[in-house]
Amino acid sequence: MTSTPFISRKGMTRRGMLGAALAAGAAVPLAASDPAWADPGVPAAGGHAAARLVLPVPTGPHPVGTVQLHLVDRSRPDDLAGPGHFRELMATVWYPARDVQRYPVAPWMQAGAFQAFLADVGFGDLASLGPFTVGHVGAPVLRTGRRLPVVVFSHGAHSHQGDHTVVVQELASHGYAVVTVAHQYDTYTEYPDGRIAVPLRDRKAPTLPGDFAADLRFVLDCVEQLAAGRNPDADDRELPAGLLGSLDPRRTGAFGWSKGGTATACAMLADDRIRAGLSLDGPMQMNPPLAGDLDRPFMMMSAVFTRATDPEAAAFWSQLRGWRRNIQAQGAVHVSYGDNEALFPQVAKLYGWSGQQLQDVIGTLDPDRAVKIQQAYPLAFFDEHLRLRRGHLLDGPSPAFPAVTFLP
Repeated sequence: MTSTPFISRKGMTRRGMLGAALAAGAAVPLAASDPAWADPGVPAAGGHAAARLVLPVPTGPHPVGTVQLHLVDRSRPDDLAGPGHFRELMATVWYPARDVQRYPVAPWMQAGAFQAFLADVGFGDLASLGPFTVGHVGAPVLRTGRRLPVVVFSHGAHSHQGDHTVVVQELASHGYAVVTVAHQYDTYTEYPDGRIAVPLRDRKAPTLPGDFAADLRFVLDCVEQLAAGRNPDADDRELPAGLLGSLDPRRTGAFGWSKGGTATACAMLADDRIRAGLSLDGPMQMNPPLAGDLDRPFMMMSAVFTRATDPEAAAFWSQLRGWRRNIQAQGAVHVSYGDNEALFPQVAKLYGWSGQQLQDVIGTLDPDRAVKIQQAYPLAFFDEHLRLRRGHLLDGPSPAFPAVTFLP
């Protein structure tokens, strides 16, 4: 993109959008100027506090483990932080696990980051409602005799690494190691020493898609370290049993939402370690533009940024020389590919939103079907191109998913 914040088609930056649903997991909430959504409060039926928000459980056969990594890229000095500082990232590894019973489940966001996230959009009273994931913190890795294929994830502008937990947990439950990245200066995250990071509104901050892509490539270096039995954590914190040596860097894919989708394409053009790439409504806008032919598999799940309306998306599509697919869910909007579809309807009930108000946020795509689409199509894509398990879901329209169309 040519500017740091995401700009919607209505000319509104994410900073100028309300966070009722953002507080519940959405990446792009409602317009703050709409009085119908202002200061809703949190109702409590019968005088009791509202129940926690919940995420759908994954469909795979394996329980899921998770661990955070504190990573420092010493090849990239951080001028904003000052002399002697380098690009600093938080990442989270999700993986199939065993013996999970005695390990606690991870929250959707760390408490400090979640509170900052809510405070930034004026909905701090939702802090106690944050959902939990199915990831058991520090649980041992399930070892089956074969290394785990790896997928790295890049979030959108002014978002966070947990905003697509539905997809991440789904992949991990089916045997993938998924590494989500918190892109410094454009995210809400919490560092091991207690520092809370929020998106920086400074145009000088390194938060363009190319910066995200450089982060992804650095994370691939860290994946290689883990595969070789070395701990990349900057603080040398203990890793779950079995994680070292369990990843397969030869079977690595990447996906991202919005700006993260653009970053995925950028990283893939620059780094052939990424064997397959998936963009969730990425605008493909960069300055300079994305350039070069790509002969590895790439899939675009479009909503707002379609090839018919966005020249950048069409230009990138024309550069794809290998396997390619472009699908679109009818009724989807930009936030439809993400945890929004699972969490927005719950927030709508808390606040008494009308059906039309909910549709104004998440579109007309049925939320339950939207979740199933997120679980099925990325899994089918990475199964086919990282595991060579060819199914039929990506061949064309499926009666199981009537809302999904295949764009020629």
